Amino acid sequence: MSFPSTENLNIASFEAMPSPRELHERITLDDAGAKFVAEARATLCRVLDRSDPRLLVIVGPCSIHDPAAGLEYARRLRALADAVKEHFYVVMRVYFEKPRTVTGWKGFINDPHMDDSFHIEEGMERARRFLVDLAALGLPAATEALDPAAPQYLGDLIAWYAIGARTSESQTHREMASGLSAPVGFKNATDGNIGIAINAIRSARGPHTFLGITADGTQAIVRTRGNAYGHIVLRGGQSPNYDTAQVSLTEQELTQAGLSANLVIDCAHANSLKKPELQPLVFRDCIHQIIEGNRSIVGLMLESNIVPGNQPIPEDKSRLVYGCSVTDPCIGWETTEKLIRESAAAVAPALRERVAGAEG
Repeated sequence: MSFPSTENLNIASFEAMPSPRELHERITLDDAGAKFVAEARATLCRVLDRSDPRLLVIVGPCSIHDPAAGLEYARRLRALADAVKEHFYVVMRVYFEKPRTVTGWKGFINDPHMDDSFHIEEGMERARRFLVDLAALGLPAATEALDPAAPQYLGDLIAWYAIGARTSESQTHREMASGLSAPVGFKNATDGNIGIAINAIRSARGPHTFLGITADGTQAIVRTRGNAYGHIVLRGGQSPNYDTAQVSLTEQELTQAGLSANLVIDCAHANSLKKPELQPLVFRDCIHQIIEGNRSIVGLMLESNIVPGNQPIPEDKSRLVYGCSVTDPCIGWETTEKLIRESAAAVAPALRERVAGAEG
């Protein structure tokens, strides 16, 4: 007598994926690159510890869909980072995974051809190549930690992680964050709730045990030490939350939770009402807060690309506008460069005051 199957009823197929070790061996991070990533992480930790007075600026495309355009943007950003390095520590947004509320393109790793062919093995390999090239260029990378398996493939190349507004409440992502090798920013929830992000920081500081994969791609029980460099990212909710009142309330809640008052302000998303032309206004407002004496804002985020705005993904990919976002709309390069150069000069005296205040 045969019994009906009770497993994998909705699975169409399984396809082989190279192990993290195989991909590391195929696309190697050399000693110079490894040293650079380690130094970038150490710098970010010093910014969060307040021993480095510079402001963290995380800037770049909403998502990477064209590695060639991404590298052109990176070369421009590398030159700009050098020009403002005395006051800003610039890290490039390199987002390969995109969370979706319902449906839509899930990012370069998931669907590198943007045609629902889902060549994840190719997307992961090309993403790793891009990050190795970025390290060789001397530009730190920031990304969103979304798929729990991805850090085993790419984690040696990342200087800063975000846990998104949709996943800060997820136990899986809090556990993952506790084992990540770089500082992690937790975004407030999409409705603006900051308590979720604060609880996530507290959770990720402690050790966790969960199921994961090894470098060889086998299932394992993962035991983490905890991540001491979790911090909050204010991205707005039902209304913006970058203003002085919201910043002050967040400082108070962090202090009450026994956490350092370290805030990164996302100038895009709900803080700019998803209007890219408002991002510079948010950025300048936060710079003004620092000039007026704020000591809790340690970083700012911008969504920026070569060409401003965004575009739908056409069926004919040859019609894509080079250097223009296919996800959220971005500010263009000229606006980005002008904003960062002018802001670095304007905020310099206030950052020096922060140092003097800490020493006093």
